[in-house]
Amino acid sequence: MRWTVNTGSWIAVTLILAAVAFGAVQDDGAAKGEKIVNTTCISCHDIRKIQTQALDAAGWKAVVDSMVTKGAKVENADIPLLVSYLEENFGPLPEGTGKQIVLNKCTVCHDLRRVRQHLASPEEWADTLGAMENEGLRISEEEYIEVLRYLARNFR
Repeated sequence: MRWTVNTGSWIAVTLILAAVAFGAVQDDGAAKGEKIVNTTCISCHDIRKIQTQALDAAGWKAVVDSMVTKGAKVENADIPLLVSYLEENFGPLPEGTGKQIVLNKCTVCHDLRRVRQHLASPEEWADTLGAMENEGLRISEEEYIEVLRYLARNFR
């Protein structure tokens, strides 16, 4: 019985350490991806060009490959890391009325990951938009309604 408890404890500790190590590797990858964007991509492009693309992995891979052929200094081994970072932070949004407003207005302050991860009811989205207006979001009544419908439909 004692052997089982010790073995169980050992397994639990091993799994916890593996999870921590995996998280550290993921954080290192994100940090490296961000560094590549900040040192390589931004050297030629304004960040807004990146923030408003909303591409999936295949789309970002095509962009990165195109930029590398034009002279962007990205190591081949770093391309998957960069693509993953771009997709995670500036990745796709569902198609629909309101998407362009989200891309043009919300990404001024937030990356798309934050938009995609914020799941809320229509009432909560209305509160969020109201709070953003209090923070300086300039949006017409028509845009407000369009964005609210888009967010409530796609991010519940």
